[in-house]
Amino acid sequence: MSTTAPATAKPPHRGTPPPRSPAARKQALGLDRDAWFLLLPALLPILLLSAGPLLYGVSLAFTDAQSGRTEVTKFIGADNLVDLRFDSLFWSSFKIGLVWAVCVTALQFVLALGLAVLLNQNLRFRWLARTLALVPWAMPEVVIGIMWRLVYHQDAGILNATLSDLHLISENVDWLAGVSLALPAVIVVGVWAGMPQTTVMLLAGLQNVPHELHEAAAIDGAGVWRRFTKVTWPALKPVVLSITALNFIWNFNSFGLVYVLTGGGPGGATRLPMLFAYEEAFRYGQFGYAAAMGLVMVAVIAVLLTIFLRNRLKGDDR
Repeated sequence: MSTTAPATAKPPHRGTPPPRSPAARKQALGLDRDAWFLLLPALLPILLLSAGPLLYGVSLAFTDAQSGRTEVTKFIGADNLVDLRFDSLFWSSFKIGLVWAVCVTALQFVLALGLAVLLNQNLRFRWLARTLALVPWAMPEVVIGIMWRLVYHQDAGILNATLSDLHLISENVDWLAGVSLALPAVIVVGVWAGMPQTTVMLLAGLQNVPHELHEAAAIDGAGVWRRFTKVTWPALKPVVLSITALNFIWNFNSFGLVYVLTGGGPGGATRLPMLFAYEEAFRYGQFGYAAAMGLVMVAVIAVLLTIFLRNRLKGDDR
C-alpha cells in the first residue's frame, strides 16, 4: 500500500512582499491622501499659473480670436495651422530662431566649460573670479540689452572706439543696424548673458568628480587631455546633457534681450519666433493665429529635443 506524502507549502518568493490586510491597505491609502493634501499648496499654483494658461493657449490656437472684435469667438479647427504652413515670414523667423538657439547654446557650452575648468583649479583669488563670473546672471535682461546697445552704439560706443584706436576699422560700424551684422552681434550678447548659469552647472559637475581618479590616472601615465577625456568627461555627461537641453529651450524662447537690442530688426534679421508671435498678438491683434504659432513652436522643439536626447542616450549606452 502506497502512502502519499503530505503536500508541503511552497515558500514565498523572496522578492514578493507579504500580503497586506484590509486595515493596512486603508492605512496606506490614508497616508496617500494626507500626502496629497500636503502637496496641494505647491500644486495649486502650478495648475493655476502654468497648466491653466497652457491649456487655454492651446485651445485659443483653434479659434479666430482677435482684438477689438464685437463678434463671438468661433471654433475654426485647424485653419490657423493650415495658414501658418504657408506663412513664409513665420518660417523665416523660425530658421533665425534655430540659428540663434544653436549658436548661443554651443558657444555658451564651450566657453562655460573652459571657464569652469579654470575656476576648478586651485588658483589665487579663485573666490573673486567665481563671484565676477556670476555678474551677468544677476542682471535683468532689459539692463543687459541697454548696456550692450551702448557698447554697440555707432558714435559713442566703446567697441567702435576701441577698434578705431587699434586701427582695425576706418569708420564707425553700426553693429545693430546692419543686416549681416545684427544677428552675430546679438548672439554675442546672448552668449555673454547666459554663460554664468552654464558655468555654475559644469563647475558643480567638476567638483563631484573624485580627485582620486585623477591621481590614479596620472600615476598610470595619463596626460592632461587623456585625464579629461577618460575621467572628467564621462562624469560630466549627465550634467552636459541636461544643461544643453535646457539652454536650447531657454535660448529658443528668448524674447526680452533681443526685443531691447533690436526689436527684431533690421528688416527682420533678428526677428525670433517669440518676437513674431508677440507682434501678431499685440500689434496686429491676431490672438488665435499667434497661439497657433506657439503651438507649432512647442511641437517642433519637442521633436528636436526628443531626437537629440535619444541620440545622446544611445551613444552613452554603447
